[in-house]
Amino acid sequence: MTLPSHAAVVVAGGGAAGFMAAIAAAEAGVRDITVLEATAEPLHKVLISGGGRCNVTHACWDPRALVGHYPRGGQALRGPFSRFATGDAVAWFDAHGLELVEEADGRLFPRSNRSESVAATLRRAALQAGVQLQTGVTLQQASTRVGSGFDLRLRAGQAMVADRLVLATGSHPSGRQLAAALGHGVVSPVPSLFTLALAGDPLLELAGVVMDPVELALHLPADPQASGGAPEQRFRQRGPVLITHWGLSGPATLRLTAFAARALKAAGYRGELRLDWSGGQSQPDLEALFAEAKRVQAKRQLANWRPWPALSRRLWLALLQRHGLDPQQRWADLAKRHQQLLITALRDTRVAVTGRGPFGEEFVTAGGIPLGEVNLATMESRQQAGLYLVGELLDVDGVTGGFNFQHCWSSGWLAGQALAAE
Repeated sequence: MTLPSHAAVVVAGGGAAGFMAAIAAAEAGVRDITVLEATAEPLHKVLISGGGRCNVTHACWDPRALVGHYPRGGQALRGPFSRFATGDAVAWFDAHGLELVEEADGRLFPRSNRSESVAATLRRAALQAGVQLQTGVTLQQASTRVGSGFDLRLRAGQAMVADRLVLATGSHPSGRQLAAALGHGVVSPVPSLFTLALAGDPLLELAGVVMDPVELALHLPADPQASGGAPEQRFRQRGPVLITHWGLSGPATLRLTAFAARALKAAGYRGELRLDWSGGQSQPDLEALFAEAKRVQAKRQLANWRPWPALSRRLWLALLQRHGLDPQQRWADLAKRHQQLLITALRDTRVAVTGRGPFGEEFVTAGGIPLGEVNLATMESRQQAGLYLVGELLDVDGVTGGFNFQHCWSSGWLAGQALAAE
């Protein structure tokens, strides 16, 4: 397809937010929209997300609750989500021929269980709305024109003029550079949603063990740049945890690192993690469980009966071994002091965090364009008229479970509506 020299709207970035912005604007009446995608494959993150299934959004229907899943963005997103949130995204995809199905944990996937269905729906909607897609085209520079509009310099010396410009470049550095050149500040990006490494810890011998729920408490040194002189920073989460051969993963770990992303970066990804394998049961609760086991299962070996059924047998055996207890010992013979050691271990196992794990979840970063520099009702820049910023380019990031895509759908839709209204 021949690259036009002029477009009413140019969208830089052919990802989730960029496609939604272009489609929403076109369906609302805007003509002459061009999407520039630097790679040969638009919607790449959609295609690879969720293990090829694409977790489109999450069944969190109340905007007031929805904002609680965004470590960066928070209450500022209540306004945008009051106009386009989970229910609106589900209805939008349904109207465009894609049914979403809710899983037990609240995640919403296409009924086909294939991310290609989501990408195909977006591509088809864009084509039917008259959006022009240009792949393999990189926006390298944007400058304002006298009066209004933008001069765009593309790779290989090509050029375009755009009346309005939407930056939907995700977490790629190029988008932040373009926005900075047009007058925006940038919050330095740091990784978010990652696993934790526990180098050398005996816990790693239990790779593959899953426990749910587990209460996590992360203790980090104070941020030297923060005021107030607090001795340390603390972050808590509760939910499923997976022990891996390098450390800890699972939804609770990912959520914990998302909310602690900047503090972990400042601490050099070093700190102490305290794990309550009981999921928050009190000391008296566990003492009652042990007393019942000693009474009802008196003749059974410790190895063959756990304080509660959901406690991983491998974890229980490891705790027995760690405290020098014979797994073949009878419950009736468990000394009070040994019982106390086990209860303490179940409620407060302490491990040293030595770094980030090798894999991030969904390639999410914390950072980008400050929300205060954007009119969140329209996604238009407060620094430069005619410039719109959407998706992961903004200093917004959600926890795992479809929340990052939801922000893409919401911010893209709002930008599209604003472009049409203008």
